Amino acid sequence: MKQLYILGTRGVPAAHGGFETFAEHLALFLVARGWDVSVYCQEDNASFQDIREESWRGVRRIIVPVGGSGPLATLLFDWRCVRHAARRPGDLLVLGYNSALFNLIFLFFGKFFFINMDGIEWQRPKWSLPIKAWFWLNEQIAGRSSPHLIADHPAIERYLRARYPKARITMIAYGGRHVTEACAASLDRFGLTPGTYYLSVCRIEPDNSMLELVQAFSAERRKTKLCVVGGFQPDTNAYHRKIRDAASEDVIFPGAIYEQEAITSLRFHLRAYCHGHQHGGTNPSLVEALGAGNAVIAHDNAFNRWTAGADQFYFDSVTGLKAIFDRLDQDDEALANARKASEARFKEDFDWDNILSQYETLLSTSRSRFRGAETADHRLLPSPTDEPQLNQLVAGESDQN
Repeated sequence: MKQLYILGTRGVPAAHGGFETFAEHLALFLVARGWDVSVYCQEDNASFQDIREESWRGVRRIIVPVGGSGPLATLLFDWRCVRHAARRPGDLLVLGYNSALFNLIFLFFGKFFFINMDGIEWQRPKWSLPIKAWFWLNEQIAGRSSPHLIADHPAIERYLRARYPKARITMIAYGGRHVTEACAASLDRFGLTPGTYYLSVCRIEPDNSMLELVQAFSAERRKTKLCVVGGFQPDTNAYHRKIRDAASEDVIFPGAIYEQEAITSLRFHLRAYCHGHQHGGTNPSLVEALGAGNAVIAHDNAFNRWTAGADQFYFDSVTGLKAIFDRLDQDDEALANARKASEARFKEDFDWDNILSQYETLLSTSRSRFRGAETADHRLLPSPTDEPQLNQLVAGESDQN
């Protein structure tokens, strides 16, 4: 029986973010196909320290307690997971490189492991210089020492190949659910009606363009609303205060929402989805929007353009964003065309069955296939003439070396 250990998330069942959701889908998919799958799960503020195991839907949950919460507790969790996994039989899938320094212990024990490199975390402007340095160091360690890297976006793969030409890299995108119906009654609690609101689901921070979205939408009175889902604390967060002060009465902030039914209803019945992310790879929230057949308003960058496709609406300024809102408030035909394009784009590259099958194929590959081999292309990427933005992105990254 094939054995796999999944590290780097807070665990399953998913309750926090994209990596947790992916770990849940992958673990259940592989178990159904006869794999022995274990997922390391973080337990905060624990009064005991013993690692324990339990079964959940056929998946082995390895529960690792830590005596606190926050970044330091997460580092302790990662360290305990690595030490534990290094002594277990089977291969390893590490989601994220933020503590790749610890993964060096795998090399000492002769363990074969894959790392999903996620986004270019050290470039995000929200981090302080010491945190950026930590992320940069760990990216270097992961890129130069890991047996196999996984990129979730062509731009990330190109970035990795430019920096780590000797690395073995596979590109597999993130997946999502194809949503074809949702109960509209869930909208009542938010005071919304189908087709009359825009939605954004994200962490409310500067590199997700939330201030720009609110400013553009609030520039004039509208018959539509903007619903911003995410933790919102204007009394203690200066950036959140700026957003609150810029918001018209047609912008609503329901806070973070974790109920899947409510989020699905909000996505399915909206007018268009707003995605202001300026960094990252294949973003889970954008994939979920495509899976719900949403028209998309997105920040104009190579990450978003490849994911959402050419037939959506892109902005690079508040003025341009306001023009998009002005148009989509009225242009139902443009919205309908964008929705058809979203559904087609989702089916092309992001359906879970396709994504998880690609992972199984990769994870099933014997390590002997890679030992001493040259870097392998596991997916044909767009040519330079087809994807100038991706080449521009990588060229810019390479210039920083």
